[in-house]
Order: sequence, then structure tokens, then C-alpha cells
Amino acid sequence: MHKYRSHTCAQLTKKNVGETVRLSGWVHRVRDHGGVLFVDLRDHYGITQCVADPDSKAFGAVEALKAEFVIRIDGVVKARDDDAVNKNLPTGEVEIFIEELEVLGAAKELPMPVFGEQDYPEDIRLTNRFLDLRRERIHNNIVLRSKIITSLRNRMVEGGFTEYQTPILTASSPEGARDFLVPSRLHPGKFYALPQAPQQFKQLLMIAGFDRYFQIAPCFRDEDARADRSPGEFYQLDIEMSFVTQEDVLQAVEPVLRGIFEEFGEGKRVTKEFPRIAYADSMRKYGSDKPDLRNPIEMENVTEHFAGSGFKIFAGQIENDPKVEVWAIPAPTGGSRAFCDRMNSWAQKEGQPGLGYIFFRDGGQGAGPIAKNIGEERTVAIREQLGLKDSDAVFFVCGLPNKFAGFAGAARTRAGTELKLLDEDQFSLCWIVDFPMFEWDEENEKVDFSHNPFSMPQGGLEALENEDPLTINAYQYDIVCNGFELSSGAIRNHRPEIMRKAFEIAGYDNEVLEDKFGGMLRAMEYGAPPHGGTAPGIDRIVMLLCGEENLREVTAFPMNQQAEDLLMKAPSSVSAQQYRELHIRPNLPKA
Repeated sequence: MHKYRSHTCAQLTKKNVGETVRLSGWVHRVRDHGGVLFVDLRDHYGITQCVADPDSKAFGAVEALKAEFVIRIDGVVKARDDDAVNKNLPTGEVEIFIEELEVLGAAKELPMPVFGEQDYPEDIRLTNRFLDLRRERIHNNIVLRSKIITSLRNRMVEGGFTEYQTPILTASSPEGARDFLVPSRLHPGKFYALPQAPQQFKQLLMIAGFDRYFQIAPCFRDEDARADRSPGEFYQLDIEMSFVTQEDVLQAVEPVLRGIFEEFGEGKRVTKEFPRIAYADSMRKYGSDKPDLRNPIEMENVTEHFAGSGFKIFAGQIENDPKVEVWAIPAPTGGSRAFCDRMNSWAQKEGQPGLGYIFFRDGGQGAGPIAKNIGEERTVAIREQLGLKDSDAVFFVCGLPNKFAGFAGAARTRAGTELKLLDEDQFSLCWIVDFPMFEWDEENEKVDFSHNPFSMPQGGLEALENEDPLTINAYQYDIVCNGFELSSGAIRNHRPEIMRKAFEIAGYDNEVLEDKFGGMLRAMEYGAPPHGGTAPGIDRIVMLLCGEENLREVTAFPMNQQAEDLLMKAPSSVSAQQYRELHIRPNLPKA
């Protein structure tokens, strides 16, 4: 018999009754039932119940066990009584009568229990992550993550893609986030950067003729933490294709993601054909470029019903500035003063002066201050435009759309959530397309790239030379699922003259372009194919499929919100000699 086990803790069934077996694992818990001791033995695969009565020669050793001891047991498989069968376990029809026990690894008193799913503070969980990972829910999440990644790889290979690896140590480049820098010992005063994404390398692979690339790629960005964004590092399914249009990329990627959500979504509905929503339409309808389409609320422009009305707060703004608009946020079933007052209070907590509303009573009458001020005819027109019924409500925001769209989107989300309008039994996916190529940077008072500097502008060089940059869209696209951005991608700019002009518009002179992107620019001058790709975020996909709300729950060893690894104590101090070898000197902020 093997030194440690003949079976795992998930294998034994009634077919094994009468066999002498050997199991090894962790003591999940010990129960004393009238002098008979029951040990739930756990390993990676499952749990098996083991039993010792006072007649067992191992009884004294079992009495001394504590939670999370690692043990080996030898014993005989016996069938449980019918009333003792545990239908929730694959091994629930049998138990092992312990004949011999060996402690392989004792455990001190635990700083947090493994049995059960109690909520514990983040610092305790992350400092003792090796214990946290033993808990059933998070253990299952990490196993599911592995299965999802394996399936993604298989689907990509079946789709004709080949996996290639790209460098981890590379050059710093202005791609939107802060780089993690690595000082060079051999080149004093110079630094490597950890890649924010394999963007340039995957494009260079296309220029080198590799055609269809993918990689489960680690990416590094020195960003603040959020529930849906890990500080420091994350993984993405990095994809690039040659000789493709935007439609080709969408058609190649969509079945991969649809298939993943169908395979691991536990029966939830998955969007069959991802709708394509223009960025401008998404902002107007949903107030966001990552809309949660499980929420049926769509906003509409109702400016005409307030222009010249008795509601002077809105009418005055409309009269003074033709760019001012009023957007309506319908709230089906929200037609009560209590709900409208709650929404108004929420808006004030968000830093807004309030949230105007009309709610409709039985008989179709509009109620509330706005209805009173604009009159019955305008109120009825709003109701008819939005298709509202008795017991519904509508909220209003007024101003410049680019200023209030984000708040309006948050109000839409708030209303849909509070009124329980979201269909939570589905994964609702869509493409957001036609992103602006450029945006106005108010802080620096200049035009800058809005998304990805390597994207191909719609209209090409002619558009860059003859159109207002702020009106030019790019061949850029995102995948969104249930309000989370899963992927950002684009058809790339493969023409050096277009690249130079685009960077010139964004305020980068040719010297900067050569310094930061010289390799890419030079490669384009030697025959670059049209190419494009995308990069779905693996962490967010797994988070959604596990039904979690924080990436910490699907990452084996995450950092905390301050970008610290509490288990390994990173970041850490280094020795004076290491500073000298790297030719750097610390310049710490004063306390």
C-alpha cells in the first residue's frame, strides 16, 4: 500500500465496503457523539467521515486531534446506516473505522477557522491566506479558475490560435497607468518596466508573420485597488489576429466567451448574439460605457418637454445654453413618494442638489413638484414618450450631458437595483463599439488619446488631417458583461504615417514617438499587415462565474487594498548593498 494513501477523500463508495484503505488529509472537524468520535477528513478532492469507538486501538490518538492536523489513517470501509447517509457528499454512504492513525503535521491554535464560511477581516484572511484557501468556497473558486483557463486555452487552439510568450522585463511606455519599474544593475540609471499589457509585443508578432496569437498574459499596473481590479497584477486572455477587420475579431472572440459562460454558468442564460452598441448610444441610454443590460431601464432625452415650461430650474438652463439637455430615467413600479424621496436623498449624498421626479398614481395622474410646475399636458407627453404606467415613476437630470452622464447612469443602476428590476438569472453580454479616438484633457488643456494610442482611426489619415479630432471615432471595442468591462480591443494602426499624425494630434512630438515606440514604428516601415485583437480579463470572468463581488475571492494570493502582500510581507525593504549594486539611493518622504 502507498505510504500515504490508497484513495482520496472523495473516492470511496459502497463498492469499497469491507476494504482496508489508507487516507491522508486535514482534520476538518472532530465530533464526539456519546463517546464515539467522528473525524471529517478533508483533502483537495473531498471529505470522508472516519470513526473511532472506545474499542479502537487508535481511540486515544483520535481524542488528541485538533482542527487542521494533517493525519494518515488506516481503516476498514463500512456502510453507514440508512438514517446516517449524507447525500451531500460523494462518500456519504460510507465511513472508515479507524484502526491506525499517524499525525503527519500538527497544527497550532488557528487564527481563523477553516470549517464554515464565516466572514473575517481582510488583514486576518490575507496574512493567513494558506488557511483561507482551505475554506471550501474559496478553494472551489481557485479550482474553477484553473478549469476556466484550461477551457479558454482549448477553445483558442481549436479556433486556430497559437500561444506565444512575451517578455516580462521591457521598456516603460505611456499606456495610461503607472509602470512598475525595475532598476538595472548592468545599466546604471536605467530601468526596465513590467508590462502593463503585451500590447506592443503582440503587434510585433503580427508584423513578424505569426498571424493568430494568444497568451494567458500577466499584466502589471501600479493602480489603486477596487473590488473589480486587483492592485499590481492581473491576467488576461491576450489575443491578436492578422489580416482582419473589426467584424472578424468580434466573430472570432464572441463564441469563445459565450462558450465559457455557457460551460461554467450553472444554467444561467447567456446572450446568444452580443448586441453592438455605439459608445455614444450607450452613454445616452445607460450613462455608462459598460452598461448592465440585465437592467431594463433606458434613459431618454426629454428636453423639449421642459423648454419654456413652468419648471424654471430646467427651463432657464435650456434657454441660456443650447447644449443643455434633460434626460429622463424611467423607474417602472417606483411610483411612490417614499421611493422617490429615497432616490432624492441618495442623489444628495452623491453630491447632487437632488433628483427631480414625477410619479404616476392610479388613473394616470402625475404627482410631485415637477408635474405641478410643467402642467398636465407636458406630464402626459413625458409619460407617453417613455411608455410609463400607473405606479411608475421617472427621474430627471439636467445640464451638459458630458458632465452629468455618469451620475445619470448611477441613478439608473440605483433605481433598477432598488426596484429589483434586474434579471439576475443571466449573463448579459454586449459589444461597445465606435469609441472616440481622442478626448479633451481638461487638466492639461489639450487633446489626448481617449482609449488606446495604437488604434486605427475611422477614416484613416484623411480623417486625422481634415476633421475635428474630437469627432473622430476609432476601431475600438469593449466586451461588457453584467456591468463589468471584460475586454478592451481595437483594430491597430499599422501605417507609420497615420501613427505619426495621431501622436502629433495628442501632443507627442516625433522625438518622443521615436524614443517610446521606436521599435514599433520601425517595424511598421518594413511591411505591417492590418491586424487587431482584444484581451478579456480572466480575473473578472472568473469573478462573475463564481458569483463573487471581489477579485480577492478568485485570486490565490491577492494583495490588500494598499497593494501589500501581508503573507509574504511585500513590498519589503532591501539592504544597503542591494541599493549600491543597483546604483540607486532612496529618497524617502519626510515623516
